Formats: sequence, structure tokens, C-alpha cells
Amino acid sequence: MKDPSLQIMLYGSDIGDLEAKVESGSIQLIKTSRVENPNYLFVDLIVKPNCRVGSVPIKLMKGTKEVLAFNYPLNERVNGSSEKIGFNSTDVIYLITPDRFANGDTANDNLPDLQDKINRSEPLGRHGGDIKGIIEHLDYISSMGYTSIWLNPVLENKMPRHSYHGYAITDFYHVDPRFGTNETYRTLCNEAEKKNIKVIMDMVVNHCGLSHWWMNDLPSKDWINYHEQPYQQTNHRKTINSDPYAAAEDVDVLSKGWFVRTMPDLNLTNLFLGKYMIQNSIWWIEFAGLSGIRMDTYPYPDEDYMSTWSQTIMEEYPQFNIAGEIWYDDPGVLSYWQKAKKNANGYTSYLPALFDFPIHASLSKSLTTQGGWEDGWIFLYETLAKDFQYADPFQMVVFADNHDMSRIYTQVEESDAKTKMALAYVLTTRGIPQIYYGTEILMSNPGTDNHGVIRSDFPGGWASDEMNVFTEKNLSEKQKETKDFLNRLINWRKNNDVIHHGSTMHFVPENNIYVFFRYNDAKRIMIILNKNDKPVTLALNRFQTMLKNTSNATDVLSGKEIQLGSELHLAEAGPVIIEIKN
Repeated sequence: MKDPSLQIMLYGSDIGDLEAKVESGSIQLIKTSRVENPNYLFVDLIVKPNCRVGSVPIKLMKGTKEVLAFNYPLNERVNGSSEKIGFNSTDVIYLITPDRFANGDTANDNLPDLQDKINRSEPLGRHGGDIKGIIEHLDYISSMGYTSIWLNPVLENKMPRHSYHGYAITDFYHVDPRFGTNETYRTLCNEAEKKNIKVIMDMVVNHCGLSHWWMNDLPSKDWINYHEQPYQQTNHRKTINSDPYAAAEDVDVLSKGWFVRTMPDLNLTNLFLGKYMIQNSIWWIEFAGLSGIRMDTYPYPDEDYMSTWSQTIMEEYPQFNIAGEIWYDDPGVLSYWQKAKKNANGYTSYLPALFDFPIHASLSKSLTTQGGWEDGWIFLYETLAKDFQYADPFQMVVFADNHDMSRIYTQVEESDAKTKMALAYVLTTRGIPQIYYGTEILMSNPGTDNHGVIRSDFPGGWASDEMNVFTEKNLSEKQKETKDFLNRLINWRKNNDVIHHGSTMHFVPENNIYVFFRYNDAKRIMIILNKNDKPVTLALNRFQTMLKNTSNATDVLSGKEIQLGSELHLAEAGPVIIEIKN
């Protein structure tokens, strides 16, 4: 590794009374550190440049007497792991909630030492989806055109209930056995790579689950924030970090308050814990061959620690990618966190990518309000116009929905035309598009914002399902049409560099129509988003900067050749994507 340092956490009864001893040509012992709790010992090592792969014997001594001994495995790096290319604007990400996608191994549905049992009738219960189910359907994912998959967390959540979502981690080094094993996860990554699909791991460093093994015997009092005080929830005020007038007390509550009662807030300024979490991230990248990380609740921990965490990862893997979840709808606040952004307070971030919550919010509002001076498409137009605030707009992850919000079909009042416009925009604007599983068949959550309903089971992932997306059994015509639409558009995007890296020009929306172009020296693409319920004529004279009086073009969605004259006749509401011939 570029950083040869290694810190090992040892846990055992009164292990803090011992001293580490290493006799190896591969590893050099730097120091042994003790903390408040005598049941912990931290050993700092340097892995030498000429190290050999294999087991390194480490002895624990009481004076001259050997009390314990163990072998630490020193594994060979996968060839080229340091040059792993992360997800980028050439990709389309498929977001999957593993418990709800497909049950490939029914033997792991219920396990004796895990309280949260399978119950498909309970929206917040475990439903049995697992990693094997995803492996079995990689061909489906590939055929749809997706080139990356982001799974909600798969690590152990040994919580008494509501553990299906994965965000209350109780062991950062082990896959939850109801999802599979570490080897199952590595198999997924390897099989996905064979199909040119990248894997993005959903990580959490801000908090752990209340049932994490260390919660019963903390290494030190400052391991968990507010651990010995009455419950303190975070204030969730994500403007605080960039606020020039923020009170220190409010900063403290944001970064140290607990996300919820079942998720203790980790004090990452504790040097031992901070190192532990950085090494954990690197270990998973190496072990599984990851192509990216989605970091949950990015602005909640200490901001300087997050800068160190992301810098360390990106220095080890310069072509890797990390996307941070900063849920805020204002680009001015969101841009604060992106790498190379020059902030007024001097804060330096090393986070390459951001989830584009401002675009999501404005896209939803644009599709659900009437066109006018202050509403309709103008929300989306003016949000995109604020791209000047980002250090790199192409590193924005663009989405219509995700696992924490209503399905896009529900957001737009169950209009398939509006859903298609939302998806067309996500897949043709600048940045990295992300699609949530089930969007292809218009999955919805009518009348509720219950997360368990939003994350409903993917039809066909269970043997008893009457509907099956994979075979299209019992899908409605509208569902088939939307699935075909998404399939065509994603696969078309895959081979169009103009969408991946091209420039953008958009025009002020008029008459409920928003028009923008993606272009480069070789190609021009015209995207028309039309909200009119009845056929309408679009005059083309104002777009001549881009059209250049070219008449020959192809309708991407239908495949038909069209002629561009002085006007274009549009049918009822929906997207039109036109490839203009030079």
C-alpha cells in the first residue's frame, strides 16, 4: 500500500496488560498502545516494502513470558487494484435493496442466533432477499444496460427488529449471514466484473448499530459520542458546516448527536476508531475489488475526519470514486463538500462525487406544477444553471428517486408519461445516472411514505411470486412499455460519449416544454421534455445555434428517421430524444 502503516485492534480479557512482540522480516513493530479499557490493545505496525505474503506471527508477552500468540494474515494484493477505475459518467447505476430484490438461498432466511426473522407480510420486516439472488440475476441487470450496481449495506445488522435495511451495522468486517458470507459478496463482485458491471459498496462511518459487539465493553469513554449523557439526537442541520455564523454548540450537536436511538454516533476524532474505519474501507476495496463507495450521512461526522478519510482512500486509489450522501436541495450548500471546491472558511474536501439532491427536488417539482414564470420546468432549468457552484458537475450522481423517498411514479401522481420524462432527463443530463430497482415496472407507494413499502419486493425475486419482472409474467402493458423504454434508453446511452462527456446547452422553458442539447465535435443530441397533454407544435427557429439548419435526424426512442424543418409536431406529454446528423 502507499501508506504502509497498519494498526490492529486486539480484544480479550485483560489483554491490555500485555506487550506485543513481532519477529518478522515483513512487518516492523512500531508501538503497543493501551486505552482506558484493559480488555483492548492496539498494535501499530509498518508493512515493509519487501514483505512476503503469508502469516505473520505476533506474540503477546508479560515481561519475558509468552501469554498469547496468533498469526496475522498478510495477503497479496489483486494485480492492478491500486489502478481500479471507479464508477463515472459513462456508467448507469442500478440501486438495489438486497433484502427486497431476490431470494436466492432460502436456507439463510432465518438463523437461530439472529432475532429478526423473515416476515414478508411486515413492510419493515426481513423478506429474505440475499446476495445469491442478485448473482443469479446479473444477466438481467446487464441486459437492461446497467454498468454499476449499488447495494444498500450488506454488513451484519444483529438488531432485534427492522434490520433489513442494513444501516445499523453490528460488525464492520462481516456480511450479514442472512445475505450470505464475505465470500458470497466477493463472488458477486467477481461475477459482476465478468459482465462489465462495477460494484459500489454502501458504507457507514457515522454510526453503528446499538447491538454492535463493542457497545457492551467500549474501548474508551469517548468511543461513542454522548454515550454517558441523556439521549442527544443530531439536529440534522446540514447548513451548519458551511454557515459562517454557526454556533459551536450547534456544530457539536450536528456532528456528535445520534442519528436515531438505535444508531450510536461514532467519535471518529478518537484516533484509534478513526484509523479502524479507514482501514476497514480499504480492506473491503481490496478484499472484494470494489469500484466505488457510497458513503452514508456524509456531513454528520467531524468534517475534518471525513476529509482525512476520503483523502486517504483516493490517494491509495487515484481512479476510484466515492459519492457522498449530503441530503440538501441547495447547490450552494451541497457544493461545499466536493473535491477542489474553494470554500470561504478554508475547508478542503477530497470527496469526488455528490448525490444531486437539488436536481432531484427540482425535477419532481417541475413535473408536478403547472408551467409559468415561477413554476413548472423553470425549477429544473434554474437548478441546472447553478452548476457553476460545483467543482465538477460531471461527478454529480443524478436520480429521480432512491430508497429513502417516494418512488418517482408516486411522486408524479402515477403518470407514466411524467415518469418517462424524469428518467429521460436523468439519463441524458450531465453526471452519473442512478435508477432504483423496480422503477422499470413503475413500482409505487401510494398513500404512504413508509420506507418498508417504498422498498417493496421486486416481483419475481421469490419462487411464489405471481408477477415476474425477469420473465415479464403478468406484467401489465404499461409496465412492459416502461421497461422497454428504459432498456432502450440505457443501452443507447452506453455507447454515446456525447452524453458521457459532452457539453450542455439548455433553453428557457416555454409553453410547458423544456429543451436542452448535449453536444461535442462529433454529435448533437436534442432532448425535448413536453408536459402538454394534447399535441403541440414546437417552433425550431430559436434552437438554430444547435440545429445549424440540419434537417436529417433520428428519433432515438422510436428509431425512426425524421426531418427537422421550421417546426416539430409533438404528440401528447412525454420525452423526445433526437440524434442530429452532421
